Amino acid sequence: MPPPRPSIAFYAPLKSPDHPVPSGDRLMARQLRAALGTDVDLVSELRSYLRDPQDATAAGAIEAKAEAELARISALWEKSGPPALWVSYHPYYKAPDLLGPELCARFGVAYVTVESSLSTRRNVGLWMQAQDRVRAGLAMAALNICLTRRDQAGLHEACGTAATAMLSPFIDTAPFSCADPLPQSGRLICVAMMRTGDKMESYDFLASALQLISDLPWRLSVIGDGEARAAVHALFASMADRVDWLGSLGTEDIAKHLARAAIYVWPGCGEAYGLAYLEAQAAGLPVVAQRVAGVPEVVTHDQSGLLTDAGDLPSYAAAIQRLLTCDNLRHEMAQKARAHVLEHHSQLSAEARLSKLLAPILGATQ
Repeated sequence: MPPPRPSIAFYAPLKSPDHPVPSGDRLMARQLRAALGTDVDLVSELRSYLRDPQDATAAGAIEAKAEAELARISALWEKSGPPALWVSYHPYYKAPDLLGPELCARFGVAYVTVESSLSTRRNVGLWMQAQDRVRAGLAMAALNICLTRRDQAGLHEACGTAATAMLSPFIDTAPFSCADPLPQSGRLICVAMMRTGDKMESYDFLASALQLISDLPWRLSVIGDGEARAAVHALFASMADRVDWLGSLGTEDIAKHLARAAIYVWPGCGEAYGLAYLEAQAAGLPVVAQRVAGVPEVVTHDQSGLLTDAGDLPSYAAAIQRLLTCDNLRHEMAQKARAHVLEHHSQLSAEARLSKLLAPILGATQ
């Protein structure tokens, strides 16, 4: 007799948790899969990401792969039985869930999304069709779990019937909180991929801010890499002797460098919320960021860091200066930052919250 199917089928249409390229999306997918428990099946590694909304050829190729996956999973479930629940992480206009809604409707499986999002500004070409699919998934889902209040409000506006609940962004705090911080005076640090778009905008903003406080004795460590490496390095050319380029590092090495730094500096242009902010705070670092998007959901102004208005370069530079020149304030915020993340943004707290949210849905399927 075949073994029973796992209770939860997990799927991340943007990037599988087993994808070889690191990113915040991959990290969150991995952490979410772990927080859901041991009875979880990564049901598919299909990537539905469509970069260009006018690229009908690429969209057709994705659709063909999705049809093949639907047939494969259907055959598997017909033989071994379907799971009790499907959890889809981060379906949005560039990467809709092309599998879950159809399979769940066909087999009577409960459907749940985590961090779904819609944007009317992206109703362009094939992305408009993708958003229609995301909206349909929201409507049919037993629950749509939101990681920021901003996203929750957006879902209610886009789909008034969507059932939603909140889950705070979270990380595995152990690698970052296991060591006592040993901050080097004046040592700034950031961890970010080097790519065009929001990341490049943040690097540009940070370089410009640091130029405004070049008279202070700071030194910057940069952890990250990517196709825009040369362009990022060029932004810091005038201060090249004060920047240490550490490249792409694993979690343990990132934690070691965070523990030796004094302040985490990352503007966060267009940041959904930023898991790196949580990692830095867990390591005992105050954060200097902009008050944009979901960043205030993970950094508390005047408690675990300093937040400045979006685009206000002088204020951002002044915030870094304030922490560089006031060690007592920096130390106080560092302690509050670590305590806050350990209490409210740990994987243990996420596991408890997810269990509470999903228990009624899983119970209804038995």
